[in-house]
Amino acid sequence: MIKMQVIGRLGKDCVVNTVNGKNVINFSVAHSEKYKDSQGVLQERTIWAECAYWTDRTAIAQYLTKGTQVYVDGSPDVKAYSRQDNSPGASLTLRVREVQLLGSKNDSTGTPGYSAQQTSAPASNVQAGNEVNEAMVDDLPF
Repeated sequence: MIKMQVIGRLGKDCVVNTVNGKNVINFSVAHSEKYKDSQGVLQERTIWAECAYWTDRTAIAQYLTKGTQVYVDGSPDVKAYSRQDNSPGASLTLRVREVQLLGSKNDSTGTPGYSAQQTSAPASNVQAGNEVNEAMVDDLPF
């Protein structure tokens, strides 16, 4: 198994689709890093990861908006294609297992880390405002 973890910001609002009766949340995450090239000049590189989160727990979609910082964990897939000018291209896609909200672009302090996982408790246990039912408190892993 190959695992990939990305921390970055959403480039646009997510889109919720239904494919063959299953829900998928599609979104793109940008990760930027700065480095010095061989001449010592500071450069910046941005890598985009197209994400597909196959889940029935679509309540998180309302929080996956442009500029939101997220942590995404899943399995990578690279797709090769030909551009219109016949030059080769490739895209990095990620089949998501877990999404954690880290904060919004306008929120300098960060928001509580709402997490959505394939193996997490039913979505009915998560209430608005990222609060957890009293019955769930003893079941938290931390």
